[in-house]
Amino acid sequence: QVQLVESGGGSVQQGGSLRLSCEASGSINHIYAMGWYRQTPGTQRDLVATTLNSGDIEYADSVKGRFTISKANATNTVYLQMNSLKPEDTAVYYCRYTVDSGVYWGQGTQVTVSS
Repeated sequence: QVQLVESGGGSVQQGGSLRLSCEASGSINHIYAMGWYRQTPGTQRDLVATTLNSGDIEYADSVKGRFTISKANATNTVYLQMNSLKPEDTAVYYCRYTVDSGVYWGQGTQVTVSS
């Protein structure tokens, strides 16, 4: 079993920054991908950014140039640095890991951006 613990959400003014963290623990032999998704009420959970074991990184068009995903392999941690935040970035953010035993989600952390 794998547990993901997120931190770093909160409230910020438009133009501000936040950094999200997600640390995995448990039985992990291989991580294929780590990523961040977000969801607002009544909508589906959408990809924000993902980093693959191959080194490939993908961003949603809406966050390109503002958000940066990074990882610390030694601690199985993925980060999301969010700059120039906009009110439309307001959502619950979830980390997701694809590992040898399956796909796991974090508990979600609220990000609120006020204008």
